[in-house]
Formats: sequence, C-alpha cells, structure tokens
Amino acid sequence: MLHLLDPLIIEDIKNPEHPSDFIVKDSFVILILRLPEVKDNIVHITSYSFIVQDDKVYLYNRELHDIKELGSLAEMNQFLDTKIDNLIKEMKQYHYEVDQLEESLYDTNLDNTFMQKWLVYKKDLSLIYRLLFQAELSFELFISHHKRRNSSSFEELAYADVYEHVKRIQDLAQMAIDKLNSLYDFYRAKVDEKMNRNVYYLTLLSGIFLPLTLITGFFGMNTGGLLWVNDHHGTLKAVGVALVLEVLFFLPFLFLNKQKTKKHKR
Repeated sequence: MLHLLDPLIIEDIKNPEHPSDFIVKDSFVILILRLPEVKDNIVHITSYSFIVQDDKVYLYNRELHDIKELGSLAEMNQFLDTKIDNLIKEMKQYHYEVDQLEESLYDTNLDNTFMQKWLVYKKDLSLIYRLLFQAELSFELFISHHKRRNSSSFEELAYADVYEHVKRIQDLAQMAIDKLNSLYDFYRAKVDEKMNRNVYYLTLLSGIFLPLTLITGFFGMNTGGLLWVNDHHGTLKAVGVALVLEVLFFLPFLFLNKQKTKKHKR
C-alpha cells in the first residue's frame, strides 16, 4: 500500500520523531500518535501511524517497514484503549512514588537521593504530559472528522472514552508535576535551614576564637614595652582579659537572640 501514497506522506508515516498529527486526504485520513510507554521504569516514546480508508484501519509496522491491516475502527479503538489503560496504571505508580518521596521529606535526616529521584520523576512526567497534550489535540481532530462524516462504524462513545482517558492522564501528570514543584520548594527550605544552622555554628565558633586571636596577636608582637612581660602573673592576666572580651562579645549576641526568641513566641 505504501507505493500508492504520496512520498511526503510516506515520509511522515515512517518518521518515528514526527509529532502527533491528523492529516486529511481525499480518500483517506492519517492519524499519527506519539505515545509514552513505561518499560522497566523508563519512559519510551512509540509512534503509531494509522491510515483510515473507508472505515478500514491500517497500521504502519516499523519492524517490517510496511503497512498492515489492523481491522475496523472498533479494533483501532480497542488497540488504543489497551495502550492508554496501561499508561493510566503507570501514572498511578508515579503518583505512589511521588507520595513516597514526600514522606521522605518528613524525616529528620534528608534523603541524599532526593534530588536525583526528583529530577527523574520531573523529566518523565513532563515528557508524558507533552506527548499526551499533542496526542489529545490530534485525536480530538480525528473524532471531530468522523462525527461530521456520520460514519456508521464509528463508535463515538467508545472513542470519547479513550479521549477522556487521555485527558485524565494529562491531569494526573499535571497534578504530579505540581506536587513535585511543591516538594522542591519544601526541600530547598529544609536545605537552607540546615545550611543556616551550620553557618550559625561556624559563626559561634569564629566568635569564640576572635578575642583569643586578638589577645594572641597583641602579645605576640616583637616590640618593646609590652604589658606584663616581666610579670609572673602576666599569663593569667592575659587570659583574664581574653575572658572579659569573650563576655563583652557574647552579651549583645545573647541579648539579641533572646529578643528574637520572645518575638517568635508571640
């Protein structure tokens, strides 16, 4: 049958990268659907090229590089319904895994693999949504075309059911993407909180050694006339000065921290 088609049409049919599309010709119509299929937790893209002529459906076989008769419109509907139902099951699994990812955020210790999982889910779900969005538009044109033709063998309700399932998968994918975006914001907040806490501890540590560094640097100068050079208690006096400086340094800090704590309690 391929030799009866226009070369440009043949190119579109054979091209696995061709986006979902609906093409109307004088004696036949072509429906190209690029659908996602999840195998071994990996999203694969499969392109299906249907040729509908006089209520008979032909499908391009990519392995045999030829067009084979699929059957009637009802059989085409059953073929697509099986593919879409399998995808709905996979979407439920994605939602379950995203929920598990959400639960991991409630743990005290952050999961080190969170971002890796998040990126995989976001990439897969975004790809599924994009493919289904294009497929939905093409499939809607296909249904509208057969409605206008009033084809006796066109099962409008059955195809409407497949179309509704495609829309449902889109909605499920969008819901999962929205949840992933919220989880990312929550994750970033926890990471920022952890980082701020680490910076806080480093600031305290630096503050402890700042007066000591000042005293050490002062008494380490190679100049004459330094205080307590010949004093037997000079070391104790230097330590005492360091402790006083420590207290003077931390008093404002403790006061500000106490004020902030009271404010949060209110």
